[in-house]
Amino acid sequence: MSRDLNEDICEAKVFEYVYNTYSKDLHDFLYYKYGEQFNPSDKAQDAFIKLWDNCKKVTLSKAKSFLFTVANNMVLNDIKHQKVVLNHQKNAPKAHTNETPEFVLEQEQFLQRYKKVLESLTEEQRVAFLLNKVEGKKHSEIADFLGVTRKVVEYRIYSAFNILKKELEGFKIK
Repeated sequence: MSRDLNEDICEAKVFEYVYNTYSKDLHDFLYYKYGEQFNPSDKAQDAFIKLWDNCKKVTLSKAKSFLFTVANNMVLNDIKHQKVVLNHQKNAPKAHTNETPEFVLEQEQFLQRYKKVLESLTEEQRVAFLLNKVEGKKHSEIADFLGVTRKVVEYRIYSAFNILKKELEGFKIK
C-alpha cells in the first residue's frame, strides 16, 4: 500500500494497514518498557481504539507517534493510579481494633485516675516529672530550666514517681 500522507485513517483498509504495521511494535514497546504487569496487549488495543475515535484528526504520517504516545500515557496513568491506591491503603484508617470495649473503658478510667494523681502532686514534682517523662528532657536540662540542682530534680521526679506508683496499682513508666 502506498504511503499517501493524505489518506483517511477512518477508512477500514487504511486503519487495518496501520494496525498490522504498528500493533506488534507497540505491544513490544510497552512490554519492554513497563513489563507484563501493566497489560501491554490491552494498552495497545486501547491506543488503537483511541486512534479510531480520533481518526479524523490524525493523519497517516502521525499515526505511529499518536499510538505510541497514547499507549505510553495510559501506562503512566495506571502507574500514577497505583501509587495513589497504595498510599490510600497505607494511610487508610482501620475500621476496627482488637481492643475490647472493657479495655477501652479501663483505659479511660486509668487515664482519669492518672490525671487526678498528677493534680495531687506538688507543682514542683509535677513540673519536673512531666518535663522528664513527657517532654523527654534530661535531669541536667530540667535543673538548668528550673534553676535548681540536678539532685533536687532527681528527688522531685522520683518522689512523683513513687506517689504515682502507690496511688495507681500496676503503674509502670520508662
